[in-house]
Amino acid sequence: MRLNRHVHVYSIPMRARFRGITERTGLLIEGPAGWGEFCPFEEYDDEESAPWLACALEAANEGWPAPVRSRIPVNCTVPVVSPERAHEIVARSGCSTAKVKVAESALAEDCARLEAVRDALGPRGHVRVDANALWDVDTAVTAIRAMDRAAGGLQYVEQPCRTLDELAAVRRKVSVPIAADESIRKAEDPLKVAVAGAADIAVIKVAPLGGVRRALEVAEACGLPCVVSSALETSVGMAAGVALAAALPELGHACGLATLSLFEGDVTSDSLVPVDGYLPVLTKAPVPDRVEGFGSDVLAKAWISRYDRVLAQLSR
Repeated sequence: MRLNRHVHVYSIPMRARFRGITERTGLLIEGPAGWGEFCPFEEYDDEESAPWLACALEAANEGWPAPVRSRIPVNCTVPVVSPERAHEIVARSGCSTAKVKVAESALAEDCARLEAVRDALGPRGHVRVDANALWDVDTAVTAIRAMDRAAGGLQYVEQPCRTLDELAAVRRKVSVPIAADESIRKAEDPLKVAVAGAADIAVIKVAPLGGVRRALEVAEACGLPCVVSSALETSVGMAAGVALAAALPELGHACGLATLSLFEGDVTSDSLVPVDGYLPVLTKAPVPDRVEGFGSDVLAKAWISRYDRVLAQLSR
């Protein structure tokens, strides 16, 4: 797909450091079916970025499968912030499920944050944590047990360790369910990764897996309950994640698709912001009618060059 005038490069500051970044950048492209978003992280090489472009091109050129539900339950996301700020984020969100980033600060700090989140949610809310594969097995077991107590019960722990063997070892030693994220989307072949023995839940991200249709195949191959999560996209890219959640045959957990609260703004006036803990399902991505406020001429050349390289990678 050749780029034309219907392309935008954006740069949006983050409200707090998240996943090690302070701003989110990417490229928006328009095709006959609507808008798509190409936003692999800076450290990803062209090969790892190729599925992200496939996802953007699917949205722009093909559109998405028909939904089987009209709204998606979502969790709020709590970055590494103070307990007071964590309580505020959860209380304002309207969500009954909270996902809390852990393992980037001391265990005592993580536990204090979790106690604040539980207080904000109340006893019926669900608390889940994401360690982004930063623990070894022994550290994970110790931390999970402490965090389970601090949170008054964890719904699950996402990617506590790096490898599937490590996940399986942790799963045998704790009573909290284990969710796999990086183990699936970073696998050489996500359709063949044997995740069932190492996890109870599969976290599915549409962009790293190459689009809605490809992600549906991965979800089926996993054979586990699925949670659809974002990869820190704007509403344009987030709409593809919502489309995936809407097309799954079953959806028993809230999804991690309410991450716009981590941004200082959005590229569209039709932002995907949850109401009472739910996001609406769209037939196509919203139009980026506010992108001028976050445009970046400085980054445009680099992103267009990256697009060209990755497109060549996809064409091989």
